[in-house]
This record gives sequence, C-alpha cells and structure tokens, in this order.
Amino acid sequence: MFNGSIPSQLCSLSALQILDLAVNNLTGMIPNCLGHMKGMKLNKGRDGGDSFSPAFELPARGRASAIAPTDWNQEFGGQIVKARDHDCYQEHVKQVVKGMSLDYTTLDLQLMVHLDISSNKLIGPIPRELTLLSGLRGLNLSRNILSEGIPPMIGHMNSLESLDLSNNHLSGTIPQSFSAFTSLSKLNLSHNNFMGQIPKGNQIQTLDDPSIYAENPLLCGDPLPKKCPGTETPQAPEEDIDEESKFEKVMFYVVILLGFAAGFWGVIGVLVRKKNWRRVYFDYVDRKTDMVYVIVAVRAAKLRRRLRRA
Repeated sequence: MFNGSIPSQLCSLSALQILDLAVNNLTGMIPNCLGHMKGMKLNKGRDGGDSFSPAFELPARGRASAIAPTDWNQEFGGQIVKARDHDCYQEHVKQVVKGMSLDYTTLDLQLMVHLDISSNKLIGPIPRELTLLSGLRGLNLSRNILSEGIPPMIGHMNSLESLDLSNNHLSGTIPQSFSAFTSLSKLNLSHNNFMGQIPKGNQIQTLDDPSIYAENPLLCGDPLPKKCPGTETPQAPEEDIDEESKFEKVMFYVVILLGFAAGFWGVIGVLVRKKNWRRVYFDYVDRKTDMVYVIVAVRAAKLRRRLRRA
C-alpha cells in the first residue's frame, strides 16, 4: 500500500493514459500538474480527427507497474515503481469504471483513458487543471477528504463517461457546465455538501436517479423530490377554491337572470311604449290563435264523424 503524497514526477509521463492509485494511504493534495499529462488529452491528427499517443499504464492498488519504451525506476512513498518493456507486460488489466470491474485487453487499453485516485486521504480542492484532460473517459476522486467546489469548467471534459466525486467534503453549487456533457452515463455526487439547483440539459437530464445526489441536504430540483424555491407551482388553499366555485355559480345564475330580464323587458317595454306596434302584435296573436282554434275544431269534428261511422 502506498503512503505519502502523489509525486509530481508522475506528470513527466507524457503518454500515460491510465493512472490507478485507488485504495491506498495517499495524503496531501492532488498535484496540479496532473492536468498537463498529454496522454490524457485529445490531439488533433493530420486528418482533423482526435487521437491519443501510445499508452502507458499504471495500476496501483498496493503495487505498481507501467508500460514504457525503456526501463526506469522511481521511488514512490517508500515503494519502488518499476517500468517493464511492452513485450513483457501482461495482456489484460482490470479497471473499475462506471462502478463495474472491467477487463481491458492490450488493444482496449489504447482507447482507455482513466484516472482513479479514490479511497485515499487526499485533501484540498480539485485542481482546475484536471479539466484540461479532454480525453479522459473516467474520473474517480471519491472517498477522499477533498473540499471546496467543483471546477467551473469541468463541462469542457467532452469525453467523460464516468464521474465519481462522492464521499468527500465538496461544497458550493454544481457548475452549470454540467449541462455541456454529451457522453456522461455514470455520475455520483452523493455524500457531499452541495447546494442550490441541479443543472439541466443534454446528457445530465437523462441521469434521473435521485441516489446520484443523495446526502446533499441543500440540493434541490429534479430528480430530487425537493423543489427549489420559486419553481414550485403555488397551490391555492381549499377554502379559496370553494369560495371561487361558489362565486362562479352565483355569477352564472346572475348572467341568466340578466339575460332573461333584458329579453323580456326588451319586448314588453317596446309594446308598452309603441301603441301601433302593440296593436299589430296583438292582431297577429289573435289571428294565430283563431287559426289554431279552427284547425283543432276541424280535426276534432272529423274524428267524431269517424267514431260515429265505426
């Protein structure tokens, strides 16, 4: 098991793509120079595409080994890190990525870019320089004693697929740049002291498991059940709702009565004031009444005659 701080000499391994120092007894701060490791950055090729340099690999859970073009020895916290020629190195490496232990062959390792320094005793802030590792696919800083906030430009790590910052003392708001992630499929920010609203947009919107943000009592917003102040839809009290419904019913009947009164007095008022109109109206009513009376009388007489014949 490694002790002491992470040596800055590791940053001189310009083509290192996998650095696994998890489950050790490392102390101190994360070196800023780790953010300048060229092997973990995307390089523009001649055709404009992204590519990596040949990979170095360093698994270190109580031991360490590395792939390098030449042999070298490096004292590391009282331990010796010995590099071996590529031809002598093992053909597969186990890495914990996205919460799963995966086996990577030599060919897979050429595409794997991973930084894991979890389960140590590292303190201090997360170096902003780490956000320069544009080729990094997995970043695990969990189970340390890291403090302060997440670097604001972390969303610039476009290749990131797995990010675990859980079980630290991180605080502040979650950077809005999280909405810029396009490949992120595994996220864990639980057991910290984050506050404010959870960012929305792009890939972060699909990570809807509340356990991602567990034990951050000051966080709010989806997918947590706690809503942020000002975003909740205000609900009227039941008493107000009952009063509004009663008022609507009263207004409904008032409108009906007003309509009936306007129609009734609109006709009757005209007939009262206009004598000629009143005479014409009643003459019309009398004619229609006589017509109805005649029709009824004729049909009644026909019916009686039929009954007599029968």
